[in-house]
Amino acid sequence: MDNSTSLIIAYNQDRDPERLAMKYDAMRRNAYNFLRGSCHLFHARLPDDKALYRAPLAWTCGDMHVGNFGCYRGDNGLSYFDINDFDEATLAPCTWPVVRLLASILVAAADLGFDYSDALSVAHHTLDAYAIALARGGTRWVERDTSEGDIRTLFDNLRHRSHAGFLDNRTTRSGKHRKLVLDKDKALPASEKQRAKIEAFMAEFAASQPDPRSYKVLDLARRVSGLGSLGLERYVILVRGQGSPDDCALLDLKLARTSSLTPCLVTPEPRGHSEAERIVQAQSFMQAVPAATLHAVEFGRKSYVLRELQPTNDRINLNDSMKDPLRLAGLLQTMAEVLAWSQLRSSGRKSAACADELIEFGEKRKWRSRLLEVAQECARRVEHDWQAYANAYDAGEIAAALAQQGA
Repeated sequence: MDNSTSLIIAYNQDRDPERLAMKYDAMRRNAYNFLRGSCHLFHARLPDDKALYRAPLAWTCGDMHVGNFGCYRGDNGLSYFDINDFDEATLAPCTWPVVRLLASILVAAADLGFDYSDALSVAHHTLDAYAIALARGGTRWVERDTSEGDIRTLFDNLRHRSHAGFLDNRTTRSGKHRKLVLDKDKALPASEKQRAKIEAFMAEFAASQPDPRSYKVLDLARRVSGLGSLGLERYVILVRGQGSPDDCALLDLKLARTSSLTPCLVTPEPRGHSEAERIVQAQSFMQAVPAATLHAVEFGRKSYVLRELQPTNDRINLNDSMKDPLRLAGLLQTMAEVLAWSQLRSSGRKSAACADELIEFGEKRKWRSRLLEVAQECARRVEHDWQAYANAYDAGEIAAALAQQGA
């Protein structure tokens, strides 16, 4: 077995075998899925290059790629397009998320049959958009009225989706009662032990909230979502909400672990009370508007993030966007700007560089060409590691490792 594949097996060894098998299956399908599922490997293999390390420190979501953007509901009731996964968030050189974003563009483009020269041109445009937004020094946000293209289409789709319709997609209804739909795509049965643990926690959590009744648990299941975190302890919880069958709410409870970037950092990482607090704090630093429901919680000597469940169709369909280079360039320009705004918005927080340092860095041009070269190197490494992983998967070595883990 190749060393990179061995590192993947070791990193995922303490996860739920049933959902981990789904992750390994998805990573076998293409190199882009492999990149999404191996954030730890990507950062461990970053080249020792000054373009990556001689850059101002900024807050990063950690797992930056073209699929890590989407819509969420803010605490003001409005929807925004922003970075939306912060599990790996930490303080790192501001170039780290940029090089991973660029590498993900190149890897995804290759998987979708995109011409490499077009992909490289789009990546170059994305890099320039990031640097220009950083140099301007202002922070903006993306909402329906300021959006265009695929992002505007996403907002329009959300506008026509009712809460009751969303519930109908995830639950079954019998009279005044709802139950979660259990399937292999979104939710799996929870054990009696898991149910008892989560129900006890939610009762304790509800007691600390202004309206405890709205957090009464009606049903729960193990959640199937994402790729990098697939297999970690995670639940979808159906709660009473405002009371009627159409006013129930869905919550997402997810185990928080140490950021996979932590072993790769060369500067001290700001320490919080818990890993969940790190995630929630970074998200509050970086997003334009706080999420509607977002809590760092602890029980059973572990920390978890409790949030409002976000529908999977609140994200861009990359397959559609990749059909047209100009259409893709416009989408990625917005993503690059959102990334720059998040770094400026969180500047000066917990040892992050101040806005003036980021602006000065964005104004320089020398680092850009080298960073694009590094992104190409990283993309080639991802392709190579995926081929080694695919060979191990096809030879039955991944299945054997899973069987040994479940024994």
